[in-house]
Amino acid sequence: MKSQQLWGNQKPKEKILFINLCQWKRIPAPQSTTHPVPLSVGRPEDMSETSDVYTVIDVACNPDILQAAEKDQVKKNQLIWMAMKCIEEKFQFTLSHFYHITNFKIKGSIQRMKQNLMGIQTDPTYLREKMRKELTLEQIRNSTVSNPDQFPHLLLPEDHVSGQTGCLIEEISSKEIQVEMKRPAYELKILTDQNEKPLKIELEVELPGINSVSLCDLSVSEDDLLIEVSEKYRLHLNLPNPVNTEMTTAKFIKEKATLIVTMPLV
Repeated sequence: MKSQQLWGNQKPKEKILFINLCQWKRIPAPQSTTHPVPLSVGRPEDMSETSDVYTVIDVACNPDILQAAEKDQVKKNQLIWMAMKCIEEKFQFTLSHFYHITNFKIKGSIQRMKQNLMGIQTDPTYLREKMRKELTLEQIRNSTVSNPDQFPHLLLPEDHVSGQTGCLIEEISSKEIQVEMKRPAYELKILTDQNEKPLKIELEVELPGINSVSLCDLSVSEDDLLIEVSEKYRLHLNLPNPVNTEMTTAKFIKEKATLIVTMPLV
């Protein structure tokens, strides 16, 4: 699940709103350019970091839609506008149309975002914990790529704001995208040096029927890991030691259908 993150303000009681706009393979693509764009909108969740309190809403669309938006500024503006309009209509919010895209990818954890979009209730204490840095498999494979461009404050054109939205957006409920996934077999080892000092965690995950790393959706934070694979497998683990996400690597052994994740310890 790849995401892009922006914020706006709720009115009349003004409050910071972060929107995690992400791609999800479970969301169908529109049938044509004239058909509605399917979106899945998660429930609003209030969070806090130090003394700051804010709301987070997750919005998912088909990967093709988000990838096209990343290549075309007009399409990006339209997708952001549709997401905001969908939020306004679903929750009766009034959003300021002044917003900016942040320089971080996601607000909150990927695990929380997926649970929200799938309609899974999350422990409130988990939502209040300090937001942790995560690294996706795509970032691991492209660790040399520079940060994406940062965008200034944007104002949506008046013709977009006043246009009719009924034929543009089709909301997908969490029940429509529920898929039963198996917990794969795995082996987790802590590798040490000659003095028995722990150096890194190595995780081997068996994925029968999978033949490409492109089907693997992996996210790693300092103390947990989530793997989802081609709508077939799902594995969430709390790690025994804090790991360095920047130095984490992943490789897929096609002959054995095995994903190996190596995570150096902090």
